[in-house]
Parts: sequence; structure tokens; C-alpha cells
Amino acid sequence: MVNRLIISVIIGVGLFVITSVKLYSQVNLHTKSKKAIDYYVQADNYRVRGHYDIAIELLEKAIQKDDQFSEAYSRMALVYRMANNLTLCEQYYLKALDLYNDKPPIRLLLDLGELYLHMNKYTESKMYLERYLIKSSSNSRGYPLATKMLKNADFAIKTIGEAEPMKIQELGDTVNQYAMQYFPVLTADQKQLIFTRRRGSKPEDDEDLMISYRNDDGSWQIPESISDNINSDLNEGTCTISADGRTLIFTSCNGREGFGSCDLFISKKVGSNWSTPKNMGAQINSSSWDSQPSLSADGRILYFVSTRKGGVGKQDIWVSYINEEGVWSKPRNLGRNINTKENEISPFAHPNGQTLYFASSGHLGMGGFDIYSSQKKSSEFTKPVNFGYPVNNGEDQVSIFITADGKQGYYSNECDDGTKTCSKLYSFEIPESKQVNFKSNFITGRVLDSLTQQPIHAKLELYDVDNNQLLLSVNSDSISGEYLMILTEGANYALYVNAVGYLFKSEKFEYDEELNLQPINRDVLLNAISKGASTELNNVFFERNSYKLDERSKTELTKIALFLIENPTIKIRIEGHTDNIGEINYNQILSEKRAKSVYDFLINNYILPQNSLDYQGFGSKHPRYNNNIASEQLKNRRIEFRIR
Repeated sequence: MVNRLIISVIIGVGLFVITSVKLYSQVNLHTKSKKAIDYYVQADNYRVRGHYDIAIELLEKAIQKDDQFSEAYSRMALVYRMANNLTLCEQYYLKALDLYNDKPPIRLLLDLGELYLHMNKYTESKMYLERYLIKSSSNSRGYPLATKMLKNADFAIKTIGEAEPMKIQELGDTVNQYAMQYFPVLTADQKQLIFTRRRGSKPEDDEDLMISYRNDDGSWQIPESISDNINSDLNEGTCTISADGRTLIFTSCNGREGFGSCDLFISKKVGSNWSTPKNMGAQINSSSWDSQPSLSADGRILYFVSTRKGGVGKQDIWVSYINEEGVWSKPRNLGRNINTKENEISPFAHPNGQTLYFASSGHLGMGGFDIYSSQKKSSEFTKPVNFGYPVNNGEDQVSIFITADGKQGYYSNECDDGTKTCSKLYSFEIPESKQVNFKSNFITGRVLDSLTQQPIHAKLELYDVDNNQLLLSVNSDSISGEYLMILTEGANYALYVNAVGYLFKSEKFEYDEELNLQPINRDVLLNAISKGASTELNNVFFERNSYKLDERSKTELTKIALFLIENPTIKIRIEGHTDNIGEINYNQILSEKRAKSVYDFLINNYILPQNSLDYQGFGSKHPRYNNNIASEQLKNRRIEFRIR
């Protein structure tokens, strides 16, 4: 987990050690009690090793020896800060400040400014930071940090003043039953919640991936281990899952065979079983720390975090693409629009394929790590936008998940109890102004043999027919035939389903009219290749009362050509049909000309097997749908191809 306490332990201990050494050698302590100083020094040795209880006990003894020992109070505040008890931290800092009277060390002003930033007390934070900057030299070590925190405080005050109400609720004890739970992800249908569980509050405690299934009433079931094939005695954490819930990538550190301290592993789900995880290899993993993956909806793009060479800052977000052969490309740094000199972590690629969420401590924010979003334009991302209050605040927000429709969010946050390290999962409703520009939903169902109704392992491809662009490519489950694909508003879609030994099937979706952000359940029935078998070409378009092909037909016509090239012994007939509106002779001629237009396009643009293609028009003679119902009647205006 990457939360504020663990970050402070991992990153800050080394700095605190240096500070302590300098303190003893360069600063005169405000006490004459040698015993108090002895307790003070002993306490710091325990503090830097993370033994906070012992450090607190020793500092209390130092204060008992001299209750005016100002450094003991400020050091006690630091211990409580590291132990995540901000309330007691504040009390001891203020006591130290009082003892110093009007001449406090300027470092104490900086510490108070930082503390109040994390406590969401931004006015107080500004006051102490401004006092520090007045007293400090611009060349001092803390000056850049104070300047940055002051900007954050100003930004936070403005952001809170403009914030919209947001309903945030804890997921409840059924899910939040462990010492720590974090990094939530959901399948596109929002029926499965996967998260990382830590058995205890210490960094060395075991991490596992847990899954909870949603009941029909919307409640979550008791979490269970995602799979014995995935969880082990080693640490498994920070995962991502494809939209259909069948490809899982997760982080494993120090145990499995790998390339660095933490590597990414992949597992596939077939039926109800997850495969044995495989290291994603040297093309993805490096000798550095690689973690926190996020897959695009179809599993073709992978974002992740790495400390490898060639980055912009400490932890950067990188991206890799998978090709048709299943090989991942060399990871590319997302660049300075996203990555800063500080840390960027926890990328989340929204199902719409255009919005990237991530956490950062380097961009202007409200203190610590904040959540940001950025829009993909071509191959680059726009300047990030802070997600705003109340999701972001002075604490660290290190991960977020947004549902496909953009209405619901999930994230983890530290517990309010400052006496121990803990984190819980929360959900929240997203105001309209913060929802994604292009909302998504999904189509799901099974691919079946039209005669036997047996499941088929098939490839499903989703195209934007306006741009002839492949958007998604997934496979149906080889055991159940189930599939799930994301549909995003703003495009007209063509869906193609292909399987060895079958005619391909095409479907069309006009998002705004048909989907209206509602999930679609549609089984796909494929016809086995045999003489007389046919399939409708639902994405061949003509201008009204014309046989001139619309440019949007190119995607479908290419699919026909590829089918013939891949099946060189098959011969097909392009068949044109109309509804019963208009004169019989006119419909007959129109159907023949439309069939010929398709035939001519294929012959003129592709090198096809000899004599593999002919055409015929049937007018309104063979209606497949009811001509007495307007919506059905329209479907009778169609092009088919039939094996002859």
C-alpha cells in the first residue's frame, strides 16, 4: 500500500536520521537536565527504527525530568506525526511553540504549516508557512517546500469554496473487515470488486488479492481469496482487471522469480478458474520497481508505475501496447504533462479509453497525494485536472476507480483512528460536472452455435464505422462462450464476431439512439460454414433510394474480403433485399444494383480467389422481418451473403 504513513516511513526515515544527527551536534538543547537529554537521545534512536511506543515512553520521561524541555515536545510531536496521530502531534507542537515564546526555530513553523495542511486546516497552514517564508532565506533547504505547500493551501481554500456536495459512504464491515484494504477495481458490469488486503498494519504483513461479489440488492458479499493459483505466502497486491473480468495483472514482490524488487504478473480466467500467473517478462519488467498496473477495457493497453531509468521523476507512469501476436511493446514514459519530478502513482484507465486518472504529489493539489484526471488526445494526454474536494484533501489519496457510466467512484482512505494504521474502502456519487465527457456501458452475452446452442470460443471486434477504426478486441470464454465489451457514447459501432469454421456475424449500434447508457444483453448465434448458410451484412450502408455505397461500409466490405481470402475454397453470393414499400419492379432493380455495388467494390479493391463471388437481387420477395411493423420493415432493406 502507498498511504501517508507508509510513505513517511519508507521515504522519511532517512531524512529524520540526518536531522537527528545534526540536531545533537549543532543545536543547543533547552534543558540542563542530563537525564532528560539522555532520554531524548534514546527516544530518537527508537523513533528512526519505527518503535514509536518506546520513543513516546522515553520522551515522556524526558519531559518529567524537565517540563520546559521544548525540543522534547517538538520531538514528541514528530513521533506522533509518524505514528499518524495528528491530534496529539498538534498538541505537542503548540506546546513547544509556547515554550519558545516569540523566538521559535523556523523549522517548527514549517512543521506546523505542513501538519495543518494534512489536517485540512488550510488557514492555519497559510499563517505558519507565511511566517516561515518571512524568516527563512530563499536559499534554505525548506524554502521550496514551504513555497509549494503555500500554493497548495491557497489552492485548497479556493477548491473547497467551489466544491459541490458529494455523497461518500464506507462500503461497510462486510468488505472493510481487515486491518487494511486498498486499491479497489471493479469489472465493467460492477458485479465484482477486487482489492488488496493486508493482514496487519505493518508494511511486512502479508498482502493478498480479495474478491467480493455484488448481491441483487446491491450489497457486497463477504470477500474471499481471488484464487489459490494467485494468492500465496508471498505478497500479491495492486491489481488491474480487464472489463470482462478475464485478464488480471497484479504486482508481486520479493519471492516469485522476477527481474526487480517488484514485478508485474498476468493470469487468465477460463471458465471459473484462473491460470497460474506468469511474469510479464523483460519487455515490461525491469531491474527497478514496477507496480500498480491498469489495463484498458479490452486489455490491449497497459499503464503502470516504475522507478526505472529514463523517467521524469521518482515514480513515473509508463505505457505499453500489445500487438496481434500478443507481444507487448517497449514501455514509453507518459511524459511531462503527466509525470513530474515527484511521484505519480496508481494510474486508472477509464473504460471510455479517453480518460486517465492517477495520483500525484507533484502537481498543484491540496497536500500530499491528490487524484487527477487527464484526457487522451491522439497519443498524448492533456494537462491534468485536480479531482477536487472532498475526495481530495490534505491526506493522501492514492487510488481511484470510476465506473463506466461515470456516475460512481471507489477509493481507499486512511481510517480516522490515529492510534493505528488502517485504511478502508469507500464509494461516492460523482456530480455531473465531474463525470467523464464520454460515458460508457457494456454489451454482454454468449457466443453460441446457432443449431446446437453450444458455446463457441470466438473473437469479437468493435469498430467505429465512421472512422473505420478498431476500438476493442476480446475473446469469448472457451468454456461458457460469455463475452463483455465496452461501448462508449459518441460513435456508431460495428461489432464483428469470428470463429474458425463459422460465418462471421455483424451487428450495429447507434449509441445515442439505442443504448442510452443502458447495458445490452445479446447472445450471438453463429452459423457453421455449410452450403446455403448465410449472414446479414448489417454495416453495409447506401444513400437513400440509391445503390451508391456509403463510405461507412468500408469496414464491413473489408471483413467480407478477408473471409474469402482466409477461406479460399468457399464461394459466396451477395444478395440484395428490400422491404415492400414501392413498386415491385423498382425494388427488384434496386436490390440487384445494391448487390452489384458490393460485388464491384470487392472485385475492384481486393485480389480474391477466382470465381469466389457472384451477386443477385431479390427485391421484396424474401422478407426476413415483419413488413407490417415499421421498425421491422426497415430491417428488410438488407444485404446478405450466402454460401453457394
